[in-house]
Amino acid sequence: MPQPPAPVEPAPPKLALIGFGEAGATFAGAARWAGARGFDINPARGEAMRAAGVTACADAAACLAEAALVLCLVTADQALAAARAYAPLLPPGAIWCDMNSVAPDTKRAAAQVIGAAGGIYVDVAILAPVDPARLAVPLLLAGPAADEARGLLSGLGFGDVRVVGAEVGRASAVKMIRSVMVKGIEALTAEMLLAARAAGVEDEVLASLDASERAMPWAARAAYNIERMVTHGQRRAAEMAEAAKTLESLGMAPLMTTATVTRQHAMAGRKEHLGKEAE
Repeated sequence: MPQPPAPVEPAPPKLALIGFGEAGATFAGAARWAGARGFDINPARGEAMRAAGVTACADAAACLAEAALVLCLVTADQALAAARAYAPLLPPGAIWCDMNSVAPDTKRAAAQVIGAAGGIYVDVAILAPVDPARLAVPLLLAGPAADEARGLLSGLGFGDVRVVGAEVGRASAVKMIRSVMVKGIEALTAEMLLAARAAGVEDEVLASLDASERAMPWAARAAYNIERMVTHGQRRAAEMAEAAKTLESLGMAPLMTTATVTRQHAMAGRKEHLGKEAE
């Protein structure tokens, strides 16, 4: 009996990368996507594209001419400009994955531009540094075509892709609000550590922090921090005002500390900000 024909694997989508900085180079270098095209406004990045197996195009039109899936990985300040500049070049129905770290309103504006040109827009948030995570980096997707994009991105080798809603901007809201804490801690760390070094008490300050640190899930930690501010905000604001004076005496501009004074004042006594677990 004749053997049934072997199942035909679907061809991968024709992939285009707009922007080839750290993220684009890291992803492409890890995946070695066959047939992918790339374009970056910096022509010097063409060599990095070729090293990652990506065809370097001289212009965006050549890059996007036959694209079915686009990964937009430009700088945050160019995300909307890229959508406006390249939307007219998209083939009808091409999926534009906006993977840039920008505000929800910026992504909604870009979605309108891409949609008006006949493309399909997907809001993608990258939730961790791409190096060393590479294709294992967590991705959040939002938008009407998020489920379809999840399948395509998984097919490209991304291993941690999750849809968080059908509304464009929802994924970026998670990213941006999370960044308030992540980047804020970095800024606070710099302000604290540079002042400690200037005062000659770095080791003592760090040891004190180690001694007081408690392992706690973020939900519990957030509830605890809010309760402390609501209950003791005025006293803590006064303390932080003195901390700001301390930094100024050491020649440090207390940028984060002064903002903490304002936030502590604003939270003091505001019981409506307490979560249900505190009721």
